[in-house]
Amino acid sequence: MDHKYKLLIFDWDGTLSDSVSRITHCIQVAAKEHNQAIPSFDEAANIIGLGLNEAVSRLFPEANSQLVSDITNSYSVYYRQKDAGPPDFFPYVLDTLNQLKQSGYLLAVATGKSRAGLNRAFKASNIDDLFHDSRCADETASKPNPLMLEELLNKFALEENQALMVGDTEYDMDMAEKINMPRLAVSYGAHHADRLTIYNPIACIDCFSNIKKHI
Repeated sequence: MDHKYKLLIFDWDGTLSDSVSRITHCIQVAAKEHNQAIPSFDEAANIIGLGLNEAVSRLFPEANSQLVSDITNSYSVYYRQKDAGPPDFFPYVLDTLNQLKQSGYLLAVATGKSRAGLNRAFKASNIDDLFHDSRCADETASKPNPLMLEELLNKFALEENQALMVGDTEYDMDMAEKINMPRLAVSYGAHHADRLTIYNPIACIDCFSNIKKHI
């Protein structure tokens, strides 16, 4: 079957995995441990999608490199404690992904998670073989730098218009826009739809399965 998009690239947290509350809580606990002002839910959710070091540096701009390292390490410890079981996927995510793969789409993940964190999620949910490739923030440039998208395009020898980036944050939309890659926003994740639509996505969907209407 000849698809408009050959490669579908998905953000993880807030797009596939319903993990926003878990992430924000762990950020708040880590901040408290190191006697920093505890960010609100919205402030913590705002940095979801960035690499961890970039996220902590943005949340705590007065922190020196040692404090940033200490907060990120504490966050990682707390998150791993809550990350023992399989991810909580949004409704219809797994069924839809399996349908897309069976229909011949290439599937990839582009995430601010670490490689270790994404691999844990893959293993815990038994979906190691669902995606054809993935890129994590600790092995390439963090969003909104589009390097991870460019690396995926190179891997599959595709042009920008042959891929679609699907995400819930302005960082997802921004990095795709930077290289003129089509993008699809989801409204149920970390950032409000108003922040996503300014990047001119092909649509903004409120249920993951609605992706099938736009590809």
